[in-house]
Order: sequence, then C-alpha cells, then structure tokens
Amino acid sequence: MSLVRIVTGSYVVALVATACHRTARVDDHMSHMSAADLSAPRTTGHIVQGAPNLPASNNNAPARLKASARHAEWVKVAWEPGSKDSLMAWVVYPSTSRAKSPVVVVVHEIFGLATWVRGVADQVAAEGFIAIAPDLESRVRGGPSTEELSGDSARKLIAGVDAAERNRGISAVARYAMSLPSADQRYAVIGYCWGGQTTFMHAINGGINGFSGGVAYYGLPYMNGAVPNGDSLAKIKAPVMLLSGSKDARISAGMPALDSAMKALGKSYVGKNYEGAVHGFLRAQDDPKTPRDPAEEAANLAATKDAWPRTVEFLKRNLGLK
Repeated sequence: MSLVRIVTGSYVVALVATACHRTARVDDHMSHMSAADLSAPRTTGHIVQGAPNLPASNNNAPARLKASARHAEWVKVAWEPGSKDSLMAWVVYPSTSRAKSPVVVVVHEIFGLATWVRGVADQVAAEGFIAIAPDLESRVRGGPSTEELSGDSARKLIAGVDAAERNRGISAVARYAMSLPSADQRYAVIGYCWGGQTTFMHAINGGINGFSGGVAYYGLPYMNGAVPNGDSLAKIKAPVMLLSGSKDARISAGMPALDSAMKALGKSYVGKNYEGAVHGFLRAQDDPKTPRDPAEEAANLAATKDAWPRTVEFLKRNLGLK
C-alpha cells in the first residue's frame, strides 16, 4: 500500500490508498521505440537495476524503484490555492543532512506519469533534491489516480492538456514542494519529449517565485509552427539547456535555429545533440531493441552517461548546491 496526501489550500490530510502535443504528426517516441521497447523489463533470472549513478532505463526502472531506500509518496495537490480540484504527483525525498533542499519538478513524456518517470525522480532525489513528478493528465483522465495508464491511453489523452494547464500543474507542485519544511525556496524543471517542450513553455511563462532553470530532453519550444518564436523566447529569464539525439531528425533540424535565436537574445542556453542517439535515449539506454541494434543501444547509453551528469551539474549550479 502507498501513502497518499491530499493537499487542499493550507492543510494536508493523509490517507492510505490501495493501490509532445503533436497529434497530427507521427510521434518521435513511437518512431524510435517499439511496443517491445516500452514493455515490462526482460530479465534472465536476476534483477537488473542499471548503473546507480544514472536514472534507470525503462527496463530497469521497476527494480530500481523497489530497491530504493529513499522515502517516496503519492500526494494530491490543488491545481491552484483554494481549489477543490487536484492533480496527483509522486514525491521523493533526499537522504541528506542539509536543513533545506531545493526542488526539481520532473515532467513526464506523452506516456504520462509512468514508472520510468518516477524512477527519474528517484535519481533526482539521490542527487540531493526534493523531486516531484506531477501527473499532468490528472484532469483529462477524470481525476487524480495512482493507477498507471497504458502508453496508448496516455497518448490519446495528452492532446487535452494545453499549455496553460501544463504551467498550472508545474506551478502547483512546485508551490507544494517548496512549502515543505525541508524545502528551499528554489526550483527547477526537467522534462522529456512532451515534457521537454513543457519545460520550455514554463521558462517562457516565467514560472513562480523561485524558478531557477530548466532542462529539456528532446523537446523544442514550438510557439508558432516549427520555428521558435523570438518574441516568446525573449521572455525566458532563467537558464535552460536542451539535450537530444542526432537520430531525432525533427529536433535536430530545429536546434540550430533555436541556438541562434537564444544567442542573439543573450540568453543563458546550452544545446547538445548526441551522435547516433535517438529521441527518448534516456529511457531507452542500452535496453535490448527488437530487432537488436547494438550501435544504437551503445549510442543511447553513451548519450545518457554524458547528459545526466550535465543535468545534475546544471541543477546544482542553478539551485545553489555547488
């Protein structure tokens, strides 16, 4: 059983529970990751968890979460202060002697708040942050729930979550997490695919007090079609970073224009494209593909081994842990 906290306005009630918006396009995740790639972990008689200094891959995430010594819990958070409507989120607390820890909001892909995303949140907490991963599909699925949606179901619902709702959700969970007694009043956002685009949206929106930066994995700030809008990018005040793979043709094609625009605007921005890696490389890593592609698997793992330390360094620098 798991603990669920319902957060409404200024009070918390503890209960025990039993348990990229582009609809007209072929989704990048699905073009690089087959149903087998997203299925339950394949093991050979032993539990595989992956490298402890990296987020778990899709196949390794369930075992990693089960073995984690960090405290984690489900919480229900009001969409806005005083609202009776809530969204579900997964919170993981760091094991640290610090009195206060900054917050990192982890935004899911088009597949919703899946086990893999919760595994990323666990790894964020391992680095010393309070990690909170919201289910931004809470409203469109009919209300907050700890039940994990299938990838297909999540993809069908994601089109109903617009930019304003994404920002409301991130702001809600950041506000909640920063209100915790052990939290510092600073937060950053990291997101993947749809969540990467959402990270850029939040940076353009400006966030709430304490917003200190964002890391987008394979997600571009589409504002008006396929070209980043300079007027929108000009609104970005916090540092941002984009990490992608060269086999993601759409993101790769958009990165030069984004890089030029951000430089022209004098923004704090870094973009890196990993040779041979696919869209979704952090989830895929070297999990066996069907059919096997050892070169691609190796490129995805190599990208992960460089991208994750860059992410941690970015978060620690901009959230004051360095």
